Amino acid sequence: MKTISVVIPVYNENEVIKSSYNIIKKVLEKLTQYDYEIIFVNDGSTDGTLDFLQEISKENEKVKIISFSRNFGHQAAVTAGIQYVTGDAIVIIDADLQDPPELLPEMIELWEKGNEVIYGQRKARKGESAFKILTAKMFYCALNNLSDVEIPKDTGDFRLVDRKVIDVVNSMPEHNKFLRGLFSWVGFKQKAYLYERKPRKAGKTKYPFKKMWKLALDGIFSFSTKPLKIVGGLGFLTIILSIGILVYSLISYALNLNELVPGWTSIMVAITLFSGVQLLSIWVISEYIARIYDETRNRPAYIIDKKINIKD
Repeated sequence: MKTISVVIPVYNENEVIKSSYNIIKKVLEKLTQYDYEIIFVNDGSTDGTLDFLQEISKENEKVKIISFSRNFGHQAAVTAGIQYVTGDAIVIIDADLQDPPELLPEMIELWEKGNEVIYGQRKARKGESAFKILTAKMFYCALNNLSDVEIPKDTGDFRLVDRKVIDVVNSMPEHNKFLRGLFSWVGFKQKAYLYERKPRKAGKTKYPFKKMWKLALDGIFSFSTKPLKIVGGLGFLTIILSIGILVYSLISYALNLNELVPGWTSIMVAITLFSGVQLLSIWVISEYIARIYDETRNRPAYIIDKKINIKD
C-alpha cells in the first residue's frame, strides 16, 4: 500500500490548528487505498499550538511532530518536514486552510498518472489585499526575468511531490533553501493544478512584509547571477555618462554656453550618480557575500528540540 505524507509547518496557529487537523485527517481517511502520515513541524510556537499537537499525537500515532528550539522560519520548517517523510508522495500544505485540503484526491490522481510534481497555481486569491497581490506579481515577474529557471507564477509551497524528487531536494546541501524554486530547478514531470485560494480560516498571517521581502531576496539571489551583471552594466553606463559630462563641460566652458558656476553641474551630477551606483553595487554584492558567508559557517538551518512518533 502506498503512503501519502503530509508536511504542515505551523507557527502560532492555535486558532486554526484544530480545524486544520480535523479536515486534513478526514480527507486522508477517505483515501482508503492509501496509508498516511501527518508531520507537523512546530516552528517555535508560543501560543499553545505545540500542546494541542502533543495531545493528538497520543491519540493518533500517524501524527508525527518535529518541534524547533525557536522560530527558524517557514522554509526551514518545510525543509525539516521533508527530511523525515516516509511516504511515496509528499504533500506540503500550510495550516491556515487557505489551500484547501479537499483538493488532495485530485492531486493524487494526477500523481498516479505519472506527474512527479503537482504544484498548486492560484487562479484567484481571496481575502488578500490588492497590495499583496500586486507585490506578488511584481516578485514573480522580476524573478523570472532574472532567473535562469522559470518558476511558475502565482504558486506557493502548496504541492504534491513524488518521493524521488524529495530525495533529490534533500540531497542538496544549501542552507537558505528557496523550495518552490528548487522544485522547479530539479525538473522531472511537472503539472500545474489551478485552484482558488481561500481567505485565512482564522488567526493572522505569519508572513508580514519583512519576511516576504527576505523570501523574495532569497529567491532572486539563489537562482540568478544576473544582478551582478546588471551592476556591471551600470558601471559601464556611468563611465559613458561621465565621459559625456566631461565633453559637455569642456564645450560649455569653451563656448560660454551657460552662466553657472564653472564645474558645479558636472560635479553634482557626477557625485550623485556615482554614489548611487556604488551603493547599489555594494548592496547587490553584499547580498551574495552574505549568503556565501552563511554557507561557509555550516550552521544547521534549524535546531530540533523534540521529535514525537518519529523513528530516526
